[in-house]
Amino acid sequence: MTRIADYDFDLPAELVAQHPLADRSDARLMVVDRSEGSISHHHVRDLPELLQPEDCLVVNNSRVIPARLVGCRTRTGGRWQGLVLAVDAGGNWQLMSKTRGRIEPGETVTLQDRDGQPGVRLRMLAPMEGGTWAARPETAEGQDQILARYGRIPIPPYIRGGEMIDRDVEDYQTVYARMDGSVAAPTAGLHFTGKLLEQIENKGTSIAELTLHVGLGTFRPVACEELEDHAMHSEWGQLSEQTLATIRASQQAGGRVVAVGTTSTRLLEAASASGDLASWEGKTDIFIAPPYTFRSTDGLMTNFHLPRSTLLVLVRTFGGNELIRHAYAEAIGERYRFYSYGDAMLVL
Repeated sequence: MTRIADYDFDLPAELVAQHPLADRSDARLMVVDRSEGSISHHHVRDLPELLQPEDCLVVNNSRVIPARLVGCRTRTGGRWQGLVLAVDAGGNWQLMSKTRGRIEPGETVTLQDRDGQPGVRLRMLAPMEGGTWAARPETAEGQDQILARYGRIPIPPYIRGGEMIDRDVEDYQTVYARMDGSVAAPTAGLHFTGKLLEQIENKGTSIAELTLHVGLGTFRPVACEELEDHAMHSEWGQLSEQTLATIRASQQAGGRVVAVGTTSTRLLEAASASGDLASWEGKTDIFIAPPYTFRSTDGLMTNFHLPRSTLLVLVRTFGGNELIRHAYAEAIGERYRFYSYGDAMLVL
């Protein structure tokens, strides 16, 4: 049995990045070489030299939607917050709901726009599994229109208490995001600029896109004591035939498949469940933990993650438990910036 307590560590609060750097690619990049057991220090802008021409960089093109809602309970005036997780074919929303007291089925919530002005009402239909609710907006407008008017970018609570500022609309989004559906950013990709991607491709390294819509559960700490008892959330993803062809061409040329982020890694591995990478579409609840054997991921670029999280478990499974433990200790000692707007690590 593997204890989640083994994935705990102390982090000085001042190392939690509250804003990204003015130039995303100026972020520091720790390079961890598994074969040598070595650690070296670079910047994200150095990637064109760190990657090989035959390599394939795999990125997650999911786009963060303004899924966080604020309002009040229409009947009592009590403050209410919500997070939209999904919308079904019938127009019903699945969302997280937070308020003082207990909401009753049939009660309505009045949404407030970013200026605090009241607007559309949301009828709470019934509680669902996992502490979520089924709800339905009382308007003929579609989801996109409602969220554009009333939604906020769901910034993690360790960044300014989860309160969005205008800059987050651009900052908390990768430059290649184009498929709406995530409630949190695939943060390793936040370091890339259009210029850097062009430089990487000019060196001969190919870039392939897949989609994995990041769910709220990705960033939740593991609540149980043993990893084997953890029930992983599911997320929808897609790996196209075109992406598969790009990856295979790189592999045939002797290149490495370098995943940008734990989300890209999870989908690559889910699409390799049969033993060989294949095109894929559907939901995956893959939980990568020891003694998992990676099938399609040769390298991983990732941010520095929360203690006791499935993300940290994945990274230590990929990079080697003691080597990544040492890398995190060195990152703290070298004053790296942590979490979503922080610095990055490249494990090869």
